[in-house]
Amino acid sequence: MKEHFLNSSVHRERDYLRHYEYLVMTVSPDDSLGEARRRLVEHSEYGKWELERSVLYIGGGRRFWLRRRVTQVQRTV
Repeated sequence: MKEHFLNSSVHRERDYLRHYEYLVMTVSPDDSLGEARRRLVEHSEYGKWELERSVLYIGGGRRFWLRRRVTQVQRTV
């Protein structure tokens, strides 16, 4: 099972900008689906990630795209 980050992207939705960061999980056909599911749940609960897209490939491989909104803190001083 592999995990890697994609660069932050900017999406335009309803006249304001939202910034997201993406995490892509690739699961090979040999890996346990239960283990992949457990890791997805951990990322969503503790890392505030949400599942954006999932793909099942011919041969049994899977790929999951997780995203979370990047919050930018503004200085008050």
